[in-house]
Amino acid sequence: MKAIVIGSGLGGLLSAAKLSGSGYEVEVFERLAMIGGRFTNFNINGYQLTTGALHMLPHGPTGPLAQLIKEVNAKVIIERQDDTAFMRIHEDLEKGIYKDVPFGKFGSTFSAWNRIKLALLLISTRKWSPKNCSFEEWITKNLNMPIAQQMADSFCGWALSLKAADTPVEEAFEIFENLYRHGGPGVPIGGCKAVTDALADVVRKNGGSIETKTEVTEILVENRKAVGVLIDGQKHMADIVISNIGHPFTNDLCKDAPTTPQYKQYLDKIRTIKPSAGVKICLAANEPLIGHGGVLFTPSAKRVNGINEVTNIDPKLAPPGKHLVMAHQTVQWDRIPFLEEEIDLGIADLERIFPNKDYEILLAQSYYDGWPVNRSSSGTDIGNTTPIEGLYVVGDGAKGKGGIEVEGVALGVKNTMNIILGEGN
Repeated sequence: MKAIVIGSGLGGLLSAAKLSGSGYEVEVFERLAMIGGRFTNFNINGYQLTTGALHMLPHGPTGPLAQLIKEVNAKVIIERQDDTAFMRIHEDLEKGIYKDVPFGKFGSTFSAWNRIKLALLLISTRKWSPKNCSFEEWITKNLNMPIAQQMADSFCGWALSLKAADTPVEEAFEIFENLYRHGGPGVPIGGCKAVTDALADVVRKNGGSIETKTEVTEILVENRKAVGVLIDGQKHMADIVISNIGHPFTNDLCKDAPTTPQYKQYLDKIRTIKPSAGVKICLAANEPLIGHGGVLFTPSAKRVNGINEVTNIDPKLAPPGKHLVMAHQTVQWDRIPFLEEEIDLGIADLERIFPNKDYEILLAQSYYDGWPVNRSSSGTDIGNTTPIEGLYVVGDGAKGKGGIEVEGVALGVKNTMNIILGEGN
């Protein structure tokens, strides 16, 4: 059996590693000159910056991604510190007066009555998950207080690059369930590149091939089944095709897609997909700015949602004695034409969050349209299958339910592999 994988991002390489270790002949085709997509590193002045995702696995060494990495025998070390998720609550943002509250104790900032309500809500929602509204609507109905709404926006902004108003409540609570199941974040030693390079090593060790600077121009479809791809006019045949480029771009490559009612329904779903957008601001610091290797949520900020300082776990991601700090902020769809303003607002946030600290801005990166945070905003993914037999979609355009960023990618790949290989859930 032969599988062709389009794209060497995280989802593509996870799929290729799993299939190549399960007896499939695997070919990976990547149009760029590098592998890893939005999950690899590049060097600026000795700092290992990322092409997209932060140097962090949201559930660390015990989450879905770590489990799948271990399952395919990729050699990656993932380290986690205790108590490394905090909410920075500012009493006065302009004056820099704040306190850092552990994420699990954020309710301590509420009034006594709202603390009681929160405790009862946490118990009830474990049994009866909320449905059919946004996370913001649920927060407003049950905890109608500004700090709760700010915390919700901060968490959703960091975890999903969405506002709470754009996050389905079902997705939010499935994320919380996964936090209970798997725990908090961790850092892969060597950063994102260590993960994708290790996966590529597994593919090659298993006899698979990875071709860069090689663009697939068509997915070949015969009798409603994917039978291969077209590259530079040459046909490359396969039993299955896995796409890591999202449903819309995958559909664009299917020149001979069927015209069945089922496919028309699929096209209707594709038209509803909206990629999520965001901005990442990378700082070079001469001193620790947050002092741990987890997440600092910033609900009081105007734009920045969360900040990571991964060099507290892996110092080699920066020059000796320096720190790499990365701040992430969501960008609303109507603000994409005003990215420069959004970046300036994020920089202003950082100046207020870290007053009188010794750092400089290395780079501000924006993610939208063809190079987004997520090809499909979380909670609106349309699954890993297509109406074309043997054609599957993985990656950040087809994540698993409740999966924060790359954990969602891993859940989607796991689901796809279960379908193809007939493994249990």
